[in-house]
Amino acid sequence: MSFLEDLLPVLWLGNFGGRIQGYSDSFVQNVSESMSNITCGTSGEEYETCRDESSALILKLVAISAILVAGVCGVSIPLVGKKHRFLRTDSNLFVVAKAFAAGVILATGFVHILPDATSALTDSCLPKFPWSKFPFSGFIAMMAALATLLADFVGTQYYERKHEKQGQSVVVNDDESSDSLSETGIVPVGTKGNSGNEEEGGGMHIVGMHAHAAYHTHSHDQEQGVREGFYPGRDSPHGHSHGIDTGDDESGVRHVVVSQVLELGIVSHSVIIGLSLGVSHSPCTIRPLIGALSFHQFFEGFALGGCISQAKFGTLQSTIMACFFALTTPMGIALGIGIASVYNANSPRALIIEGVLDSISAGILVYMALVDLIAADFLSKRMSSNVRLQIVSYVALFFGAALMSLLAVWA
Repeated sequence: MSFLEDLLPVLWLGNFGGRIQGYSDSFVQNVSESMSNITCGTSGEEYETCRDESSALILKLVAISAILVAGVCGVSIPLVGKKHRFLRTDSNLFVVAKAFAAGVILATGFVHILPDATSALTDSCLPKFPWSKFPFSGFIAMMAALATLLADFVGTQYYERKHEKQGQSVVVNDDESSDSLSETGIVPVGTKGNSGNEEEGGGMHIVGMHAHAAYHTHSHDQEQGVREGFYPGRDSPHGHSHGIDTGDDESGVRHVVVSQVLELGIVSHSVIIGLSLGVSHSPCTIRPLIGALSFHQFFEGFALGGCISQAKFGTLQSTIMACFFALTTPMGIALGIGIASVYNANSPRALIIEGVLDSISAGILVYMALVDLIAADFLSKRMSSNVRLQIVSYVALFFGAALMSLLAVWA
């Protein structure tokens, strides 16, 4: 035992202790180098070849105007046009346009943001350990997508519980005021509805609410109504649905969560893009970005505006969300102009910050495009029952993705 007791400290201090000390010193040194704000030599030389501060400032102002107009138009069309028949959220044209926008967002995540994040985090300015030894961009994007899934789930559960409590309070209040049915908007089922047909059974319907306290001795084929173009409360033979109808409630809750998470992903990327453009003094870099950013800002705004419209927010909340989206990139550019003298875009610190945030944005946008935009529409009963709509929507989806991918040649 005495021999082993003497041997173990030697082995520990000689091998493991020295290795741990060496890795610790190396890690601290690499972290300090990663946080450096010194310009990388190679990037600085490439940057100086097309430096013109006066021309760059003019292009930045043009970019602010063009991107602002594109964002406002994109997010406003679904919100303003929902009162018109051909731009309503339940129209076929809106479904096709949303498919095109989903393709644009998907290509933005895969083709534009994720490669930029990979390029930033594997730049030669950064220490090889740990940045070149592990695919941080893909890992961060994956974790961001999983975190988005968790936020999606938690947000949906929260709004569903909140909606259930509101519905229960409405039912309780209606039961307490059952003596004034006509004043509270509760119509007995036994009376004639909008269609003029008497319905069998008893109970009551709360006008304007999805919660029902009615029972009926007959049922309706809802899928047939959808295929024939009938929708509850609009073109269906009956002005109300029968039984416990929770589909619309769940759909509304999903649109609320989707709109908020999608805006989070778009805004986080828009800040980085605006900041990068604002601090640049190179017209060669800014010029191609103006058209590319205006294009994808318009269709990102269209997709977000469609989600906001489907969530049926109030006018004030919809306006705040739309303005927040439209102003984010221009504000990022303005912020970049203001800090251009102190912010070094070619430093290791800036590369890490931009790479990490771009990776997070890519994960969020890819998840939202695939799960909440593409899968939600393309796997719906409406799409499966309309072959023509399927074909046109798939063409729009692939065309949007291909067109946005093509813009990577210039930006």
